[in-house]
Amino acid sequence: MSNTSSHKLTDWLPTTKKEMDLRGWDCADVILFSADAYVDHPAFGAAVIGRLLEAEGLRVCIVPQPDWHGDFRDFKKLGRPRLFFGISPGCMDSMVNKYTAARRLRSEDAYSPEGRHDLRPEYPTIVYTNILRKLYPDVPIVLGGIEASLRRVMHYDYWQERFRPSILCDCDADLITYGMGEKPTLELVRLLVEAINKAHPLLHYDENAEPYITRELLKEEVKANTLHQIVSLCKKEDIPEEIKPDDIVLHSYEDCLKEPRLHAENFRHIEEESNKIHAQRLLQQTGKRWVVVNPPYPPLTSEELDRSFDLPYTRLPHPKYKNKRIPAYEMIKFSITLHRGCFGGCAFCTISAHQGKFIVSRTKASILREVKAISQMPDFKGYLSDLGGPSANMYMMKGKRNEVCEKCKRPSCIHPAICPNLNGDHRPLLDIYREVDRMPGIKKSFIGSGIRYDMLMHDWKNEALNNAASEYTRELITKHVSGRLKVAPEHTSDTVLNIMRKPSFAIFRQFKSIFDNTCRQAGLKQQIVPYFISSHPACTALDMADLAIQTKQLNFQLEQVQDFTPTPLTVATTCWATGFHPYTLEPVFSAKTPKEKQEQRMFFFWYKREEKRRIEQYLRKIGRLDILNKLTMLAQHL
Repeated sequence: MSNTSSHKLTDWLPTTKKEMDLRGWDCADVILFSADAYVDHPAFGAAVIGRLLEAEGLRVCIVPQPDWHGDFRDFKKLGRPRLFFGISPGCMDSMVNKYTAARRLRSEDAYSPEGRHDLRPEYPTIVYTNILRKLYPDVPIVLGGIEASLRRVMHYDYWQERFRPSILCDCDADLITYGMGEKPTLELVRLLVEAINKAHPLLHYDENAEPYITRELLKEEVKANTLHQIVSLCKKEDIPEEIKPDDIVLHSYEDCLKEPRLHAENFRHIEEESNKIHAQRLLQQTGKRWVVVNPPYPPLTSEELDRSFDLPYTRLPHPKYKNKRIPAYEMIKFSITLHRGCFGGCAFCTISAHQGKFIVSRTKASILREVKAISQMPDFKGYLSDLGGPSANMYMMKGKRNEVCEKCKRPSCIHPAICPNLNGDHRPLLDIYREVDRMPGIKKSFIGSGIRYDMLMHDWKNEALNNAASEYTRELITKHVSGRLKVAPEHTSDTVLNIMRKPSFAIFRQFKSIFDNTCRQAGLKQQIVPYFISSHPACTALDMADLAIQTKQLNFQLEQVQDFTPTPLTVATTCWATGFHPYTLEPVFSAKTPKEKQEQRMFFFWYKREEKRRIEQYLRKIGRLDILNKLTMLAQHL
């Protein structure tokens, strides 16, 4: 791991009482409990929120991966915070982090030292909150991070195989700050600090006359002030501003349990309001209480995003992990995030539900500052592993006319067709690549994030944009591929791709042809590595058989494959769990049983001897020898 010898222990946010003492603190303002190891880096959520609050003058501590067994000493060691406890359950959903689509334990926990599995509970948001509530009954608890964000309203839990209400119903927390948490957290903190400065009558005072925020005070402030991007749970009479005509009242949790089609109806509103500039408030009755989802803030400005990345991170794991490998850190320590958000709106993806569809890009100056910081790290060898984002080639892209975007509620800007208002200019991204590659100490920069090749193949009806896309394509292939370029066509069936909100496989064929020709002309021996998903809603075993034929025609032996994993708050999971598409309310088939899933997955591996017999038996059983004959490689050996 990277060298920490040039740093002092106080360069990290305190994790123990001893580290608080080194700073001369007798108490903290905010204590964050994280289910990830503490890496002081802008790719790790707890570090970002911690540094952001520190920049506001607050005393912030982080307790990484507390032991949730026994006497709970990790939850008591720093005492009570003046403002609140924050729960940061990790950079990945804990259940996706822990289990495969087949519900088998993954080989390692990427966000734990040495990949250990025993340092993170299932659903740490719930586990940590319930422990803290037992120990500190009157201290506010604020939830953040992807686990709570994706469970902010009713959702389907694949691992429990049932619909669940908002996560606030499963743990006694006070609020969720959903999505990317900088803005709602800052606004909440400023509100609470103001309450302290005004000596609010509901403050609690300790024996040293130190004021503390109480749950009752927090509840009053939230009711009296309009805070965006938060979720609360309350009785109907306590709903702030009561229910207004422009609020969207969803079908109740209980009604959706009786009739899952109603949950599909709800989901359309949930997705649309997550991706609008001027969103409406959502309310859902759950038992005798109401889940209230306040609209998100408008997207951050570039300057606001820069501030988050320019905070004084050490960019290193805490010294407690000396000589220990943290897999996720090793993967990203020499990478740069250029932007947030994704306007792809893929049906199986949670990015837009958490980050939103609007692209927020860092300025070139901020990016170059981070590149310089990386280039000065003692173990940096000159190679940047990624200049990317959720989708690598969306940097600085936005609507040509903002007034059109302000009225839009499309969940995807590029499906079913690329929006004519989208400015798909690749020149700002090319400029970043070239500036970075000119910097001292940089030998090569790679693009490890996914590429939206449909945006490279698109006719933008503008010669400059088309030329920029062609130039970007060539430069990407010749200068920024580390031997293998990963792309995600996801399927070959147009029916399945339409449900996925992905482009036709014909566009992938077109891109592959350009990739192969460019590599040949440049004398490069590089591969394109496509990702595919089986058992996605609308996909049948015959669709997978066709996938095998088409990928075989392109000389692929598939490696990067995945069974569909239903995750909370996606269109695909809604289809899978309810049987209905939330936008059409038409029935959608999903493979659910192990047998159905295996009948699809086996076609990925048509070239393996152990799968050939299964494929032959299945195709003979359903009378599709025509497909068997097309798989000529199989036919020769069966």
